[in-house]
Amino acid sequence: MIRRPLTAPDALVRTRPLISSGMHRAGDRLPPRLRRIAAYHLGWLDPDGQEVENDGGKAVRPAITILSAEAVGASAEDALVGAVALELVHNFSLIHDDVMDGDRERRHRPAVWALFGVGEAIIVGDALMALAQQLLAEDGRPQARTAAVELARATALMILGQSEDLAFESRIDVSQDECLAMCGHKTGALMSAAGALGAILGGAGEGSVERLRSFGRNLGLAFQAVDDLLGIWGDPMVTGKPAATDLRQHKKTIPVTHALGASGAGAEELAGLLSNGELTEDRLDRAVMLLEQGGCREWTRQLADRHLEAALAELDRSGLADRPVRDLREIAQFVVRRDF
Repeated sequence: MIRRPLTAPDALVRTRPLISSGMHRAGDRLPPRLRRIAAYHLGWLDPDGQEVENDGGKAVRPAITILSAEAVGASAEDALVGAVALELVHNFSLIHDDVMDGDRERRHRPAVWALFGVGEAIIVGDALMALAQQLLAEDGRPQARTAAVELARATALMILGQSEDLAFESRIDVSQDECLAMCGHKTGALMSAAGALGAILGGAGEGSVERLRSFGRNLGLAFQAVDDLLGIWGDPMVTGKPAATDLRQHKKTIPVTHALGASGAGAEELAGLLSNGELTEDRLDRAVMLLEQGGCREWTRQLADRHLEAALAELDRSGLADRPVRDLREIAQFVVRRDF
């Protein structure tokens, strides 16, 4: 059977040139060595420093920021600084995440740390985070100061989530509630900020800001649920990572904590497999089978669907512009149905 990839929503295509232009201008402010490494990570350069044509990812978060500004009646340009700052923070987190997880590939290419070294990866990630805050601090509008606080808060929560994720690897007693709270920090915070930043920079009132923040928060949880599914059952040719990579790293993801929280022999056997060091291929296959038998794959998919519905419900209330709302809906449905 030939797999037909999902077509990116028109809104992602429409907002990409503006976001790309803003990202390149921001990247040009980095010192040459750091700029080269950042440009490689972002898909602009190959390992030898030569320019390449590469989409560098879907830029979902900055697109949501742009569309959220349009939804409250502002222009895309009003929110561009927030969109770029958010994307810089997101990419800082990806670079550091690869270091912490030991992932040698991202988007089918060597990860930054694998190509340039751990030290360089940490420094470049730090530089992207600092640049993000600098961009907002230099914007003279009062709402940019509010946006800077929003992004700093979300970044702190995201870092907390990363810390929790790492700590959970050595625990076997992680509850479903703890896992979902971690996901809300690790992924939900930046997606929540994506909606809020657009509304803030668009000059919206607190009611609209909170609605778009809630939209992003729920979409972030749905996104992470799908990410957890792909981390176990994803096609390596599509995801760019080995099969069942999350289990190999003993990640306490949504399907895993759901299985461990159940009663019965299956939960006990899975706990035993995840408690005894590195998983061999046979033990890895057995762990995946136990998750399947426990219905964890379907349960996680249903959780993603519930949070998607909650996100879309925030857009159904009156007061937001029709076209951007349609675009936000399409993007939300796209990322929850993705296989990458």
